[in-house]
Amino acid sequence: MSRRPARRRRSRRADGTEQLLLVAGGLVIVGAVVAAVVDFVRAYPWVPLVLVLLAGGAGAAWMVGRRRAAGWERVRSQGLRYALTQLDALHHRQFEHAVRDLMRRDGCANAVQVGGAGDNGADVKATDPFGRRWVIQCKHRRAGLSGAAVGTPDLQVLNGTGRPVHKGDVVVLVTNGRFSKPALDFARSQRLHLVDRTLLGEWASGSRPLWELLRAVPPPRRPLSG
Repeated sequence: MSRRPARRRRSRRADGTEQLLLVAGGLVIVGAVVAAVVDFVRAYPWVPLVLVLLAGGAGAAWMVGRRRAAGWERVRSQGLRYALTQLDALHHRQFEHAVRDLMRRDGCANAVQVGGAGDNGADVKATDPFGRRWVIQCKHRRAGLSGAAVGTPDLQVLNGTGRPVHKGDVVVLVTNGRFSKPALDFARSQRLHLVDRTLLGEWASGSRPLWELLRAVPPPRRPLSG
């Protein structure tokens, strides 16, 4: 019984010795590498300078590329146009992205697409240059005007979340189709803004920002900066 603890002690000592040897060997290798690098730099002092210049050039090229890409994106967004036939051909998620891009084109730099599971009735959110918070629900109809009319149930969902949940100043439902008569009446009574196929076509063609096309939009929260 007394021999087993002795073996364990010897085994622990052996393990400790091996670890020390490994650490010492690692330090020797690191020291050798450092010494070799120092000798190389002494023999060829121009190499680090060239590497620094190359790294700086690569960084500058990356920054220029980023700026050019951002510039082209601004040009693209400012000149963005959609025909109704293009919008009809989109997937419903692509339609939400198109509405987001149109809001960005009109000056809502923070416009985001948020549609999906658990979106609480909002597909796009944006803040316009006047400080108004926009909450937009999108209803895409593959058949366009011939598709099913958007009815009051969709508007009721939007009405229940647009202001209480999303804190919207302007609550909008956009479709490439049409609205039912009860939906039009309900929207009017609840101060909801509707964008049907005709109005969408005018907006997407780039004529004017959406807030200039809609009636009874809330007043600006802040003046437009010059």
